[in-house]
Amino acid sequence: MNIIENEIPYLVEAKTCGCKERGKSISYRFLESSHNLCLEKGELMLAQIQACERLLKYAKDQEEIDVLNEEMAKLRLALDLMRY
Repeated sequence: MNIIENEIPYLVEAKTCGCKERGKSISYRFLESSHNLCLEKGELMLAQIQACERLLKYAKDQEEIDVLNEEMAKLRLALDLMRY
């Protein structure tokens, strides 16, 4: 049996998109295409939260910070509701 260890430490990458006139939003992408087939919904949401936390470190303006905080709050709430 061959076990291949994943070299990429993160599953999902987040980025902000949009403009000030229409509002900003968060988009996600898988860093490896194989992950989108074998993740449960809770694992995916947790990966999205982690991606937002990493992106928050590099946020430049207050609008981006607010969008990221709101997205993380929604994901945490959904994750909590799913678990209980």
